[in-house]
Amino acid sequence: MIVSYKKLWKLLIDRDLMKKDLREQAGLTTNVIAKMGKNENVSTEVLCKICDTLGCEMDDIVDFIPNSEGESDKT
Repeated sequence: MIVSYKKLWKLLIDRDLMKKDLREQAGLTTNVIAKMGKNENVSTEVLCKICDTLGCEMDDIVDFIPNSEGESDKT
């Protein structure tokens, strides 16, 4: 399963926010933002903090995309 945070980055643009603003408002670390920038997995706790901060639902900020047939997970 591949994780994509494109929806989150678009939502930030639509709300005229920067990643730094999200980090500060949601109380996230720079490492978490960096992981998300690389479409890596983060905890559901992090996703819940983001949703609470932005007043949105999980499916508003993240997509879970099935791997193509024959591809293996990194983990």
